[in-house]
Order: sequence, then C-alpha cells, then structure tokens
Amino acid sequence: MRNKTFILSGLGIALLIAVFLSPFASSNPDGLDRVAIDHQFEDKAVAEPISHSLPFHDVFEEYAVRGVPEAIATPLAGLAGTLVTFGIAWGVGKLLIKGRTA
Repeated sequence: MRNKTFILSGLGIALLIAVFLSPFASSNPDGLDRVAIDHQFEDKAVAEPISHSLPFHDVFEEYAVRGVPEAIATPLAGLAGTLVTFGIAWGVGKLLIKGRTA
C-alpha cells in the first residue's frame, strides 16, 4: 500500500508539472536544433523526415497536440507524454520483476 501511494503521488506531481508548467517552457530551439543552427546544417534535413511515418505524427506537432486551441495544445501533449512514459516504465518494470521471480 505504501508503494502504491508513493507511485501515485509521483505520477500526480509529474502530471501537474506537465500540464501546468509546460506552457512556460522556452521557445528557444532544443539541443539538437541549436547544434544544427550553430553548425549551419539545419537546412540540410531531409524533406520528408522518418518521423512523418510514425503512428502518432498526425496527432502531435513539435511539443503540442494538433487541432486543438493553442492554449491547451502544449498541456495536452505534456499530459499524454507523461502518461505514455509512465505506462512504458510501469510495463517494463512489471516484466522485469515477473522475469526475475519466475
């Protein structure tokens, strides 16, 4: 029970941060974009990046959800990203624990 409370508290805090602080994130280029700009190769990117073939490309654009008002696009992307990351970590953890005890 104590672990469940700890995990849910951590998830709740992560969701609050993702939803309420994500709109205040810097609009400056992230690490790879900044390096590409500094070394002047940002224009050499392929016209159709591989990311366009990923399943969720039509849902997300940069760090926002497509097709929703701009004010909630980034918080929704933060919410979705946090939940997906938590789900993957939880699933991998369960698989590792099950594999170790078997």
